[in-house]
Amino acid sequence: MISGGGTGGHIYPAIAIANAWKEEYPDSEVLFVGALGKMEMQKVPEAGYRIEGLPVAGLQRKLTLENLKFPFKLLKSLNQAKKIVKDFKPDVVVGVGGYASGPVLYAAQSKGIPTLVQEQNSYAGLTNKILAKKARKICVAYPNMEQFFPAEKITYTGNPVRKDILELEGKREKALAHFGLEEGKKCILILGGSLGARTLNQAVLKDMKALDKAGYQVLWQSGKFYFKEMLEKTSASGLKNIHLREFIREMDLAYAAADVIVSRAGALSVSELSLVGKPVIFIPSPNVAEDHQTKNAMAYVSHGAAWLLKDREAVGALKTKLDELMQDTAIGEALGKNIKELAKPDAAIAIRKELEKLVA
Repeated sequence: MISGGGTGGHIYPAIAIANAWKEEYPDSEVLFVGALGKMEMQKVPEAGYRIEGLPVAGLQRKLTLENLKFPFKLLKSLNQAKKIVKDFKPDVVVGVGGYASGPVLYAAQSKGIPTLVQEQNSYAGLTNKILAKKARKICVAYPNMEQFFPAEKITYTGNPVRKDILELEGKREKALAHFGLEEGKKCILILGGSLGARTLNQAVLKDMKALDKAGYQVLWQSGKFYFKEMLEKTSASGLKNIHLREFIREMDLAYAAADVIVSRAGALSVSELSLVGKPVIFIPSPNVAEDHQTKNAMAYVSHGAAWLLKDREAVGALKTKLDELMQDTAIGEALGKNIKELAKPDAAIAIRKELEKLVA
C-alpha cells in the first residue's frame, strides 16, 4: 500500500516506487490511498493503479470555515484508513508525504504492519517527522538527514523519478521537431510546475523581447493558472522564438532540447534535473513551508552543481544570469557535470530493496 500525494512531487515518486515493485513482483497487488479532490485521484489511475480516497485536508494558514472542519475530516479519514488497511491487509505500507499519508501510516503502525517513509525534501515535513518515530525505514533524497530522523533508520536512496528521464541520449532531433524549435539556436527551458509560478512567468515576460533579440529560443511552461494571461501577452508580441505551453507532458523531450534550464526547486524537479545533467538556474518558491525549496537548491549550489536566483530578484535579473551561462560554456559544462554527479538514477530500485527487507 502506498499513501500520500497532493502534488506531483509526491505522486510521481510514489508511482515510480510502485512500478519498480511491480517489475520485480508482477503478481503482487498495489493499492494507493490519496486525498479526495487532489491530483493523485486522477494521476494514479492513469498510471494503471487502483486508488482509494480519504476526505482529509490540510490546515489553512488563516482562520477559515475549512479549518473548523479539519478535526472532523481527520477523524473520518482515520476511521476510513483503518478500514482500508484492515480490508486490504498490506504486507508493507509506504508513505510519500501529503495529507493521506498521516492517517494511513498511523493505521498501519497501530496494527504492527511495517511502514516505510519516503522523504523527498532536504527539510523534512512535520507529518513525516511524526510518522518516522514508528516507521521501520526512512528513505531520504539528501544526505545529513539525521537532524530530522533516527540515524539507524535512514537510507540515502535519492528520489525516484520517471524512467523516460533516464533515457535522453539521441532524442534532441526529435525534441526540436516536436516543439517546433530550430537547430543551431540555444534553447532555454522554463519550468514553474504544473500550476505555474508567477515570478518565473513575470521574469520571462519582462525579458522575452531581449531574449528573442539575443537569438535564444524559449520553451516555456507557464502552468495552468497563468496560461491564458501569458498567451494573450505573447501573442500580441509576435515573437517567434518564444514557445509557450500550458503544460509539457513530454518532459524527456523538453530536457533533451534544452541547453539551460530555469526551474523552481521542488524535490522532484531537483532530482530530475540532476539526472538530466544540464546547467540549471533554480528560483526557489518563497511560499512553501520552512522555505524548503531554498534548502533543496542550496544542497546543489553548495557543490557547484547549480546557480540560485532569489525569487525577489528574478524579475529583471533573469536575462543577465542566462547571458552569463550562455557566454561562458566552461561554467555551463561544469554545472552540468557536477549536478550529474549528485544524481541517484536507481532510487526506485533502492527503495524496493528496502521494502523487500521489511516483508522478508
